[in-house]
Amino acid sequence: DNLLASIKREEEEISPSTLFAVASILEGSTYINGSPQNTFVPGVIELAMKHDVRIAGDDFKSGQTKMKSVMVDWLISAGLKPVSIVSYNHLGNNDGKNLSAPSQFRSKEISKSNVVDDMVESNRILYKENEHPDHVVVIKYVPYVGDSKRAMDEYVSEIFMNGKNTIVMHNTCEDSLLASPIILDLVILAELCERIQFRKCAENEAGVSVESCEERFENLHPVMSILSYLLKAPLVPRGTPIVNALMKQRACLENVFKACVGLPAENHMLLEQKLLCREERRGVEEKSNGIVGVTMMDENKMLQETMVRNPMQSC
Repeated sequence: DNLLASIKREEEEISPSTLFAVASILEGSTYINGSPQNTFVPGVIELAMKHDVRIAGDDFKSGQTKMKSVMVDWLISAGLKPVSIVSYNHLGNNDGKNLSAPSQFRSKEISKSNVVDDMVESNRILYKENEHPDHVVVIKYVPYVGDSKRAMDEYVSEIFMNGKNTIVMHNTCEDSLLASPIILDLVILAELCERIQFRKCAENEAGVSVESCEERFENLHPVMSILSYLLKAPLVPRGTPIVNALMKQRACLENVFKACVGLPAENHMLLEQKLLCREERRGVEEKSNGIVGVTMMDENKMLQETMVRNPMQSC
């Protein structure tokens, strides 16, 4: 209500992108914020929840930030400690021109810098409480290069025996050509999310769903954190942890859509391939006892049988 009243009073603090978001919500249309502006003020999020309209943001993740989310996740997972991350960009399109304004650059700097935070927080062996790598982002407007954006990154990490490891990367890309397919993907995925409904079912003490389900189906939360894979600074519901690691974001998308068609979530354990089944064990034992001519079970048949039964019961 305060936000709508401020708009009626034409207060200068209300940004154009916030006006677009409010108009979209009042029309019942999903709004995706592809720029780093502070569009989703608390009043916009409350309005979306009140009208049950989907919103997602912020800032399309097209090049340098996507690479950074992969690199930092890999370095930390490998036990290497990034201590300095410096990113430099220059471009000459309208995006670059807008970012030459200090206020616009500051919002972009925040969206690019926050991408490493959750990965650092996830490893308290490498990083102490409130310890973070030095992280600097520089963006310059160079009209001559047009849409051909240059991005350069330097990652310095501490390694074994106080050693240092430095990775330097250079990327030249067509900025708009990278962003356009992301817009299409976001529109398609957002429309699909609008059609997903679920209802809650009770579980017994063993964690198995029982028949007592709620009659009414519900929509997904209006704040579509499921689209984080394609956005630099994911907007999430209040109290929800922010995930920036790229592969975790993709796994979230895949597993939600697998659930929609009744497929189990992918966990990459491949447990059926990690167990020595009865037929295999018998073949190994017979071979070790000097019996020749024993044929192992056909590999495809074994895989099919293992997948339709409990792998733990196959040994």
